[in-house]
Amino acid sequence: MTEYSDALLKRILTQTRVIAVVGVSPNPVRPSYYVARYLSLKGFRVLPVNPGHAGTELFGEIVRGDLSEIDEPVDMVDIFRRSEAVPPIVEAALAAFPGLKTVWMQIGVQNAEARAMAEARGVTVIENRCPKIEYQRLFGELRMGGFNTGIISSKL
Repeated sequence: MTEYSDALLKRILTQTRVIAVVGVSPNPVRPSYYVARYLSLKGFRVLPVNPGHAGTELFGEIVRGDLSEIDEPVDMVDIFRRSEAVPPIVEAALAAFPGLKTVWMQIGVQNAEARAMAEARGVTVIENRCPKIEYQRLFGELRMGGFNTGIISSKL
C-alpha cells in the first residue's frame, strides 16, 4: 500500500472545497453515499456523478451523468469505481477541470496508468484510501473502540 504523510492528507482535506464524487449511490447503506454525505456535512460542496441517477438530487445538488456536465471548478475528484474503470474517469477529469488539485481513489481502487496521467499534469493522486476515514483520523473524530481514549480516570 502506498504511504502518504499525514501532512499531505491534512493539506488536501484543508484546501479542498469542491469534490466531484464519481459513482455515488443514492442508497444510504452504500459506502459511496455515506462518505459523500459525511463530506457534505463537513462543509465540502459535493457534486454527485452517476449516469444511472442523473437529474435526481443528492446532498442539495443535482446528480450529473458525467464529469463533463460540471461547468465550475472542482478541487478533487473522488472515485468509487473499479480500478480498471479509472483511466477514462481521470482523463475526463483532467479535460473538464484545468485547476484540478487531487484525484482520490477509494479503498481498494488503484490504477498506475491513471496515476501517471494525473501526476504528469501536476495533480496529486491518493489511492486506496477514504477521505472520510482520513478526515476523521486527522481531525480528531476517530477514537479507538469508539471511546475517547484521551480521558483516563484515576478511579478505575
